[in-house]
Amino acid sequence: MGTNDMKKKIAVFTTGWCGEILSEYLTGMMNTFEQGTVDIFLFLCFPTYIDGNESKIGEMNIFNLPDLKDFDGAVIFGSGLNFQDQIDMIIKRSEAAGIPVLMQGQRDDKAYFIGSDNYVATIDMCKHLEEEHDAKKIVFLAGTIDSMDSEQRLQAIKDYLAEKNRSEDLLDVCYTKWENAVATRYINDYCRKGKPLPDVFICANDGLAMETVITLNNNGYNVPKDVLVCGFDYLDGSQIFDPSIASVDQCFTQMGEACGKLWSHLNRGEECDKSVIIPCRFIPGESCNCYSRDSDKIRRRVGREAFTKRSSTTYFNRKLNIIDSTVLSCVTYDEFKESLHNLFVEDHHYEGDSFHVLLEPNFGLSIYNPNITLNNHGYSHYMEVLYSAEDGELYDREQFETRKLIPGYSGNGDNHLYVFLPLHESDSAFGYIVFRDFMEDVNNHLIMTYQNRMSLVFDKFKRALSLDLINKRLLEIMKRDPLTNVNNRRAFEDKQKHLQSLINSGTDKNFAIAMFDVNNLKLVNDSMGHDAGDDYLIRACKLICNVFKHSPVYRIGGDEFVAILSGEDYDNRKELLNKLNSLMSPYSDKAPLPSDYISVACGISEYIYSRDCSIVDIIKRADEKMYEVKAEMKGHKQNS
Repeated sequence: MGTNDMKKKIAVFTTGWCGEILSEYLTGMMNTFEQGTVDIFLFLCFPTYIDGNESKIGEMNIFNLPDLKDFDGAVIFGSGLNFQDQIDMIIKRSEAAGIPVLMQGQRDDKAYFIGSDNYVATIDMCKHLEEEHDAKKIVFLAGTIDSMDSEQRLQAIKDYLAEKNRSEDLLDVCYTKWENAVATRYINDYCRKGKPLPDVFICANDGLAMETVITLNNNGYNVPKDVLVCGFDYLDGSQIFDPSIASVDQCFTQMGEACGKLWSHLNRGEECDKSVIIPCRFIPGESCNCYSRDSDKIRRRVGREAFTKRSSTTYFNRKLNIIDSTVLSCVTYDEFKESLHNLFVEDHHYEGDSFHVLLEPNFGLSIYNPNITLNNHGYSHYMEVLYSAEDGELYDREQFETRKLIPGYSGNGDNHLYVFLPLHESDSAFGYIVFRDFMEDVNNHLIMTYQNRMSLVFDKFKRALSLDLINKRLLEIMKRDPLTNVNNRRAFEDKQKHLQSLINSGTDKNFAIAMFDVNNLKLVNDSMGHDAGDDYLIRACKLICNVFKHSPVYRIGGDEFVAILSGEDYDNRKELLNKLNSLMSPYSDKAPLPSDYISVACGISEYIYSRDCSIVDIIKRADEKMYEVKAEMKGHKQNS
């Protein structure tokens, strides 16, 4: 068993699609534990059979998060987890950790089994349908072929009909993979072909049963007048449905209690049976043409709760919208972390006083470097703490050891349920979030909506910021001269527009335009080759940049450069021009030129606030002065 000296910890693995029965099961488990003795860590995700493989990997990666050596038992809720590879992996890891595995809904030789007697309850259903309603011909809408519960129900139907010598009355079996859309397509096709309806559609769960009623109604058939429908699970939602669904109550709360008691016996080192079976009961409903007073009671209760749920759902959706707008308004990763952290500090009414958002350390790095990949199997050794509060106490460190799972967790106090959900896009792990004691939101799938929206907005932010950075880098490349690595003509044109906007707005800003022309580039190219000419341009550019070191420099032509002088360079422009001239080689137009030869003509023109209306005028004046200087340099050489 586990070796920690805190409360015992049990890891539960499943998907959240069967939220209502899962919450009943977990409630039953927790009812069996004395206060202050056990915490349940629920590793929850929402993959579907129709998802792509990468999306499934991203969702079920949360099962890789816990180190089972730190736990005292593992529970697999098989009614929600029908992915055999994941079940095998959990059992293998549990065996390596030396902790017992308790399974609901499926059997494995290496695990203890807690199940319900679907078989007997399904026989009771068939008897009721035949004896009370003369319903004999059956179509069964199954789950998956590897679901023990679904196959047990199908086998019970087959055995019942075989005993009555009516095996042919099982007209068809449709495997839906638990997808309502499959049931819809099947029934639409069934009706379109004009096939006679069976007496009853028996569905492997209540969700399929309700979808069957709706689809039959859309095809002009009334339930129960034209055909009967039955389901399994006896969900509240199926009982307030019209008509209420005749269903098998699998007694998930009692199963959870049996699981908790079995684990307690094992924790004390007691010998236990490998299998515990809880009896089920078939409960007739309006969908099999039986009146149900229990359904009326549930409808009244749900009606009373509707206003409160509507108010909480409105707040919940508003909170998600605030998270979206907060994240998508950020322009850097640091701003993203700070803004979202502050949002949760100021408003965590929905999330409660124990809530955690942990990010992969490479999440932020991957925004700025596309070559950095994110984990798709397991999580990093350390996580970044975006926000973490346990019992209202903020965790104030930036990193957290992933194996500990929950920052600030002490293992003291009342028993708690911690719910872990993955943050990801496709198979790339962004991190995970942790809620505490969110049983009701496990039930109604709000927690799934929260996880999905959080993952989606994180992905949108990551993509938007990455794209923005790529665009900026492309623009930088587009505006950079590849030879000298200073700004190019395109960049100067943008700068011209900016300066013109300042002039248009009447801004009294001191700046000057310095135009440069590199002398004798053609002579160098003709006498020494273009490589030497390139080296000459680079030397000349470096000289300009070193003198006017506080000003942006642009190469706007083969041998032409521009600098925008402001601040210190503007104030010292005359001294800097003298410095430039002093550092140049004496002008010469005779080959060969020295290897370190540099000669540049420069003209500077200032922006005159009271006169200049166009940046073009300033550039023209600087250009004219530059050509005057160039002519003087040539004339001086000729006179000498």
